[in-house]
Amino acid sequence: MRTTNPVFNSDIETQVLDSEPMSISGTINKTFVLLFCSLIPAAVAWYQALLGYTDKVKMIMLIGLIVGAISAFVVIINKKTAPYLAPVYAFAEGALLGGLSGFVEKIYPGIAIQAVGGTFLVLFVMLGLYKMKLIRATQRFKSTVFAATTAICILYFGAFIASFFGIQIPFIFSAGPIGIGFSMLVIIIAALNLIIDFDQIEEYSMKMLPKYFEWFFAFGLMITLVWLYLEILRLISLLRSNN
Repeated sequence: MRTTNPVFNSDIETQVLDSEPMSISGTINKTFVLLFCSLIPAAVAWYQALLGYTDKVKMIMLIGLIVGAISAFVVIINKKTAPYLAPVYAFAEGALLGGLSGFVEKIYPGIAIQAVGGTFLVLFVMLGLYKMKLIRATQRFKSTVFAATTAICILYFGAFIASFFGIQIPFIFSAGPIGIGFSMLVIIIAALNLIIDFDQIEEYSMKMLPKYFEWFFAFGLMITLVWLYLEILRLISLLRSNN
């Protein structure tokens, strides 16, 4: 069953090794390393945005966007580059998200901490639900989440293209009840994608993959966390705009 995460969708060959294979604990450790790599540039870009260096931060965000996209593409194509390029991706995404968060922070003080806290809360809650087997990544579950995530991606892409022609999709991107409800729905779908990510990591850890796959799967989990953070940031901004 394919998932919406491009990392877990890529072809992965199973093999028996004569050395230590990837493990769940190793993947978790690599994930925290990537989170740390994103923290420093995020803090710098966030602070620069608060100081009012708008042009400088926009340039940092643009570089982060380009470097992040290129490094992600290369890692997905060539998994052996994950130990080297996954930290680059995390660093670039940290710069991008930090700058964006800084701009939003100037409008809604304290929102960045709220979004970070919300992201980690969702991560640990979903991990707990998965470990206690309260949510199982069955084939039906995966198919449903895949369909929902694909629909969201198509909608976002359509809205992006429409914006070039001055067309705005009404209601769902507004601060009204429909927009807030849609944002909550997207966060739920993003959170459910974490369950699929956990399941894939556990499954492949039993297939004797090389050690560098710990970086590869940690990179995949980072992609979902970046999406989740952006959606939580958006939801909080919608809620606070109504106050």
